[in-house]
Amino acid sequence: MTRLKGMLTGFFQQADLVLLGLCCAATLYGMVLIASATHYLGTEGMIRYVGVQGVALVLGICGYIFMSLVDVEIIMRKWKWIVAFNIVFIGLLITPLGVGGDTTGNQAWLRIPGIPFQIGPAEVVKITFTLLLAKQLAWLREDRRDLKSFRSALLVAGHTLALMGWYVIISNDMGNALTFFFIFLCAAFVAGFALRWFVLLFLGGGAAFTVAWFLNLIPSYMMDRFRVLFDHSYDTLDTGWQQSRSLLAIGSGGIFGQGYMQGTQTQSSYPGSLPARRTDLIFAVCGEELGLIGCLVVIALLAAIIIRVLLVAKNSETPFQCYVCVGVAAMLIYQTVINIGMCLFVMPTIGVTLPFFSYGGSSILTLYLAMGLVSNIKLRSPTMHRRGLILRT
Repeated sequence: MTRLKGMLTGFFQQADLVLLGLCCAATLYGMVLIASATHYLGTEGMIRYVGVQGVALVLGICGYIFMSLVDVEIIMRKWKWIVAFNIVFIGLLITPLGVGGDTTGNQAWLRIPGIPFQIGPAEVVKITFTLLLAKQLAWLREDRRDLKSFRSALLVAGHTLALMGWYVIISNDMGNALTFFFIFLCAAFVAGFALRWFVLLFLGGGAAFTVAWFLNLIPSYMMDRFRVLFDHSYDTLDTGWQQSRSLLAIGSGGIFGQGYMQGTQTQSSYPGSLPARRTDLIFAVCGEELGLIGCLVVIALLAAIIIRVLLVAKNSETPFQCYVCVGVAAMLIYQTVINIGMCLFVMPTIGVTLPFFSYGGSSILTLYLAMGLVSNIKLRSPTMHRRGLILRT
């Protein structure tokens, strides 16, 4: 009991409470937006969604504290078990626990009895993948292997592409699969991989995409999502509907918005109004009701969180710690840019939520676990180890 008290005291003295405060501020702001986005469902519906988000926030804070105290590097000695976990956890999507998400055939969620929200395996695996990737990059560096060599690039890229392929085959969810790819790009760049491999990767990927496009190997719905970006009048009643509604909502908000819980589309129960308003298009809700000012606050909070994570990466003691922080920052950057770009009709619709703001219990919980990893890295120091404030497993 004394040791636990000492660890908690050490947490409040040394953990990144600024990061935790920023995350809580963003989540609470998101809950305010979710309350408005679900107001049209009635009081019961609004309370249910806000309540689930609130429970996820409390669990997330507990997860943040736990991840701040656990010795991650000791856990990573069992990296083979983590690899197996990633494979099996994603594989659960093809069991009766798997839940489909939309008309494109995505099956990216798990419904587990007793848990008040669905769990997205990709959300959890983003964390374990980041840890494994950081471990792999640190091992290559510590083993004095040439990070600029083709063999090193192939090892890391192969790990990433194998996980992406497994996830896409199982779930048909390309949006979250690309998150893994962006984490890989950022971590590999910081680790010092040769620029020629990045150039080769982009040229090869671009060529493969072009060939697949002209040979009609890409699903038609996915091709339409790219076409509509260059022609906003294309298929406005189907493919372009979601983004057209979003852009209209944001534009109608002006600088100060139409007023909280007074948005024309946000408060409408008409089926043709703003879709996915509590999840993918929460930013459009903010733009319509709180205007440009409200949107800038959202962007400022997310930017502050990302900068804070990168500062911890800069001051980290080991390559492994640095790569973990970079991976977490990359995850946040990717989701933020894609989601806001999607709402502004400059990015394709790929079902990526806005971190901390969009509704989703599993998303909130895993985000706080990821932030806890960053706090863990800030917390870990020779002084903290001497005091016994790190929870060893």
